[in-house]
Formats: sequence, structure tokens, C-alpha cells
Amino acid sequence: MSKQNCRMAAVQMVSGPRVADNLAVADGLIDDAVAQGAQLVALPEYFPIIGATDADRVRAREDFGSGPIQDWLAVTAQRHDIWIFAGSIPLTATVDDKMRNSTLVFDPAGECVGRYDKVHLFGFTKGEESYDESAFIEAGTELVGVDTPFGRVALSICYDLRFPELYRALGTVDLILMPAAFTDTTGRSHWEILLRARAIENQCYLLAVGQGGRHENGRLTHGNSMIVDPWGEILDRKMKGPGVVIADLDHARIAEIRESLPALAHRIL
Repeated sequence: MSKQNCRMAAVQMVSGPRVADNLAVADGLIDDAVAQGAQLVALPEYFPIIGATDADRVRAREDFGSGPIQDWLAVTAQRHDIWIFAGSIPLTATVDDKMRNSTLVFDPAGECVGRYDKVHLFGFTKGEESYDESAFIEAGTELVGVDTPFGRVALSICYDLRFPELYRALGTVDLILMPAAFTDTTGRSHWEILLRARAIENQCYLLAVGQGGRHENGRLTHGNSMIVDPWGEILDRKMKGPGVVIADLDHARIAEIRESLPALAHRIL
């Protein structure tokens, strides 16, 4: 079956500690994206909750397949007749005091057709700024690609961006999904260059959707959500604050680049 072109959107947010409030904000932004013709919409990492502490996210976790966040995602996808890539939500782990940081994919019928649990857990210390995701997250163990009418999508979350072997292990894809809550410190130095590199080396589109701004807990996330084409060109972006980034996925563009520079076919390793 031939792959369809599509209009895709990244919904940038500045999520807070109240799930209901965050879902209401996401609802309005998705309405805006759909009004602009979006058929595929991606939400950022931790879109339902960024609380005062990591434990707040753990307490908000749901069992896979049931819960208010997943119910909202299913209803929203069905209501708008769109694909929703839910950047990440907290799901139950096998360890009582931890969570899985998980991307869920919902089709236009409201069915969950894909799940990816973040495999690379972020650790960073610089001065007074410190993060250790392994303290409250249980790492996933499987890499996941999802087939859609618009092509094959590689799922990844935030820190995964620094590990190019993840995407090569998934084979040839048409779109890389990168939801994130990148710190502003690392984001200013590395976010854009890593995104463009992943798109260029895999000769595919990349949809990067971030948390972007000052959160109620004081944390500053980088934002700079963007859509990158297979040549590394940035088609649209938003630096800070809630909003929508939108562009078209064009399979003729992918084919043109892979034909003129057949780097994927030339790979030895």
C-alpha cells in the first residue's frame, strides 16, 4: 500500500502539576492544530503533569489500558479523526515506587496501537542543577516503530536523541518522533544540532515537540519545538510558550533526497 502524505503538528506546552488543567490546555492546542489541517498530532514528554517533585509524576501513573489520561487521548483522537502520539505519560512499573515513561500512539478510531517505554534514562549534574531519572523511572527494554498510513514512525523520548544507534536499529523510517522536556542548559547547546543530525543521517522527517518555558515548580525547559525535513531544513518552529508547530510530510521529498544521496544504501555497518 502506498504511503500517504500528511500534515503533522507538534503541540508545545508548559505543563504544571494539575492533570485536568494540562489536558484542557492540550485540548485547545489540538483544536488549533486540527483547524490548520493536522492529521497527525504529537504532544510533549510529560504533557499531563510536571509537578513540584518527581514523586508527583509517579503518583499520577496509570495502568496501561485504563485511566483518565488514556481515556482522554482515545476520545480526542476519535473526535478529531486524527493520529495522536502522546509524547509521554506515567505508567505503572514493575517496581512499586517507580514509573514507566511511555509514549502511546492512538489511531483515529481511538485505539492504542503503539507503546514505547523510554530506554535511556537521563542523568546530569552541573553546579546546583541535577537530574537522575533512574531514581524514579524504570527503563524500558524494547525499541518500537509504528506503521501508519503516512509511513513508519520511530518512537523515542528526550534523552534517546543522544543515541543514534537507536534509530538505525529500527531500520528505514519516514518520521522520527522526539517528544521532550529538555533542560534549557543542555537544550541551548545541543537540541537543534542533534535533531538536525538525526534527520539528515536517517534521511527522514523529524517531529520534535518539547515542553518550553518556566514551570510552576521553577524548572525551565528549552522548548524550541520544530519539524525538520530529510535534508535537515527546519520547516517550522516555536521557541518558548504553548503553541503549535505545523508542516507537511512529503514522501516525494524523502524519495528525492534518498535517490540523489543514497547514503542509507551505502551503509556498511
